[in-house]
Amino acid sequence: MRALRPVRILAIVIGLITGLQPVLGQTGTAATGDPGSSITNSVLAVAIKDYSISGLVTHLPLAKTFKYGIALFPGAPAIMKVREEGGQPRFELGGNFLIRSRRHWLDDETLVISVDAPSDQWAGFSQWFRQDPRYGADVAALLTEASHRYAVKDWTLVGTSEGSVSAVHASRMNPGMAQRVILTASLFLAAGHGPGISGVDWGAIKAKLLWVHHEDDGCRFTPYRSAQEHAEKTRAPLVTVRGGAAPRGPPCEAFSRHGFVGVERETVLAMRSWVKTGATPADVIKE
Repeated sequence: MRALRPVRILAIVIGLITGLQPVLGQTGTAATGDPGSSITNSVLAVAIKDYSISGLVTHLPLAKTFKYGIALFPGAPAIMKVREEGGQPRFELGGNFLIRSRRHWLDDETLVISVDAPSDQWAGFSQWFRQDPRYGADVAALLTEASHRYAVKDWTLVGTSEGSVSAVHASRMNPGMAQRVILTASLFLAAGHGPGISGVDWGAIKAKLLWVHHEDDGCRFTPYRSAQEHAEKTRAPLVTVRGGAAPRGPPCEAFSRHGFVGVERETVLAMRSWVKTGATPADVIKE
């Protein structure tokens, strides 16, 4: 991992056990209450030159030290605008699959940090920028500070949809930090916003890799057949998800099969099992 520049911590971690205000979901989704508001949420921010990178830290109220760290990279636009207002965390993208289901990762030894875009990228967080070494260093700065504060030594990076671009490149650029990378509902095909993960050099990914995909994902940029092809090409396991609740909204949005609607908990528990045991989970099926 490249050496980190000196950083100054912007914000003190503020514990919160109750009462986040409703937050907006992914673009195109309705506002939704935060299902993770009953657990401890706090803001961690690291200043780097004239910008900062922040994360929403989530853990069980009584948990103090952690073996596992789970870094979540939400889907488009991946700009959470994590900040503190009135002593409480505030953020956007609360409807995203990874953000709304983050509580299911938690136990006494697991900490979750939902990674925001760097503050100077809030106007437009391009996929091209996420391939740049600066982004790799930004993510490393945030996770290194989280490691120091919470004694985390084992990190898994998890991306969903366009967040798969963030997670895979952050993993590639930080092989000494990221033990694992999990790519869910991955953006396999190039679109107007960038190449997705279509051009990734998979030989450069040193972390253990797990694919997770809904069999009925209807988003045209994230077809299930591409998950099967990539699992075979990378010789990495694929967890296929079937069933769930009735989709709401367009097929590329958060409350569709693309966002694992109605099967969030089961999908997260399968991923958590893989992190802790290394054994490939069974496919997730919920009628």
